[in-house]
Amino acid sequence: MKTKITMLLSFILMTSASLFAQNFPRLSVEERVKGIMEKLAPLNLDATQTTKTDSVFTQSYRMQSNMMDSLRASGERPDRNVFEKMTNDRDAKLKAIFTEAQYKKYKDEVEATLRPQRRNN
Repeated sequence: MKTKITMLLSFILMTSASLFAQNFPRLSVEERVKGIMEKLAPLNLDATQTTKTDSVFTQSYRMQSNMMDSLRASGERPDRNVFEKMTNDRDAKLKAIFTEAQYKKYKDEVEATLRPQRRNN
């Protein structure tokens, strides 16, 4: 009897854990931009650079979010080329805002931390 109850409880625990593992919370645009701005702290941006950078990332993430919402609604797969073009446009705007040294530091150190890390399951 004890083994049956233990088996049932372990089954329920494993099932509930696997269900919760599938739900990744989506951050809002504002939360994503706030995280980005914290990662950009080593660049020592001045006030005007900070506001311009904030608006560039906000605009970029809103466009990506709108595109993903429309793709989810239609059931289509996202086109990688479109996202690469959006990223290149964002980087061109950032290059105009940052100094040459800041942009180099952004590309070398910060940009890699902006991409979501994938798990090796």
